Amino acid sequence: MRQPWRVAIVGGGITGLAAAVRLRDRAPAGTEITVYEQSGALGGKLRTGELAGQPVEFGAESFLMRDPAGGESTAVALARRLGLADEIVHPTIGQAALAVDGGLRPIPGGTLVGVPGDLAKVTTVAQPIADADRDAGRPLLAPGADVSVGALVRSRLGDQVVDRLVDPMLGGVYAGRADDLSLVTTMPALARAARTEHTLVAAVRAAQAAAPRAPGAPVFGTLAGGLSRLVEAAATASGATIRRDAAVRELTPTAAGWRLTVGPTRDPESVEADAVVLAVPARPAARLLAGIAPEAAATVGALDYASVALVTLALPEPELPELSGFLVPATEGLLIKASTFFTTKWGHLARPDGLALVRASVGRYGEEASLQVTDADLVAAVHRELSKVLAAPLPAPVASHVQRWGGALPQYTPGHLDRVAAARAALRGAHPTLALAGAGYDGVGIPVCVRSGATAAEEIITALGGSAA
Repeated sequence: MRQPWRVAIVGGGITGLAAAVRLRDRAPAGTEITVYEQSGALGGKLRTGELAGQPVEFGAESFLMRDPAGGESTAVALARRLGLADEIVHPTIGQAALAVDGGLRPIPGGTLVGVPGDLAKVTTVAQPIADADRDAGRPLLAPGADVSVGALVRSRLGDQVVDRLVDPMLGGVYAGRADDLSLVTTMPALARAARTEHTLVAAVRAAQAAAPRAPGAPVFGTLAGGLSRLVEAAATASGATIRRDAAVRELTPTAAGWRLTVGPTRDPESVEADAVVLAVPARPAARLLAGIAPEAAATVGALDYASVALVTLALPEPELPELSGFLVPATEGLLIKASTFFTTKWGHLARPDGLALVRASVGRYGEEASLQVTDADLVAAVHRELSKVLAAPLPAPVASHVQRWGGALPQYTPGHLDRVAAARAALRGAHPTLALAGAGYDGVGIPVCVRSGATAAEEIITALGGSAA
């Protein structure tokens, strides 16, 4: 293989940038890395903006501090690599609530994404079916099997636990429904425990014991000044050539690697590369794969996505509860599915003038029609529903912002990881210098995306002949 290597990364979100950083750290000196981003901005769904003179996240808000095994998460490791570890801040208030029966009730502790490890602790919001979670003398989940989260939890604990706890917690992350989402993909720790444990409560406890957390240790973190700092630092540290407004329209295998067709149809540019990391959502990836790996393209392209809108209000001295925010079960019939009291949750954002930033998430999978209204109508609806949930009229906002994320959140149906593994195996066999990375394949959340990008980079390094380390 010729050196220096030329590696093209298609997609300038945190996945693609994490791949670029790993390549810079591990590939031979002189490796040429180019990131092609279709839009004018890097970071994907990491986007820090400003409202009423205050930094606020218009996309992802925070990252997990620990990995599933209890160690430092890849997001924290990346921040450390970029010299930003000392800039990590944590919520000053961690208690959130559920909007049920027209009021707010604290989310019970001791659950795993809403699935209880102690049934007595959840009775304030849901009534589990008595004696349904019986030991049938075999593990809950057979080797290699996958089920929807809702199917498993409903069969063991009943509808209320799903509808009032699990569904809103999964919906806050995926904008999807527990009855549709894969257990193995969305709750891997619980799936592993379910392959050995005979009851759901025992599986939850086993999963929690496998990743112990020190008392008082923070679960979430963000960066002072906003998550766009992570994006900017990663782009700089990678030493990559960043091509914004550069849509990659076609991938063609060549004798030496790959040819990328970049730019508008009327004025295309051909670029040669030894290897390619596809760090874009599943559907654009499928379009690029269609001509070179049609079966993998069909598998990847079948993944569906939910659309959401994030509505942020700047409110003058509102009366807010001492909560980080609240989740809304779909059974409550509200447009909003979650809300975060930013300036309450994150103490470093508190303002002496009492101006509060409150963000609401709107949109569930299959309910995209609810988003087909004007920004002004969304702001009015969110303001009205927040006032209803809080049982007090909120002051009129002095500023507002609506961020729409069309087709933003992947919907992982049962069997998702097996399908992705098969597609990757087929690609690896035919085109080892082409790697897939991103939330569409491996799961949502900043740590998962960072790990996905880094893993793709390692695959490319191996395919091209090894690292410098």
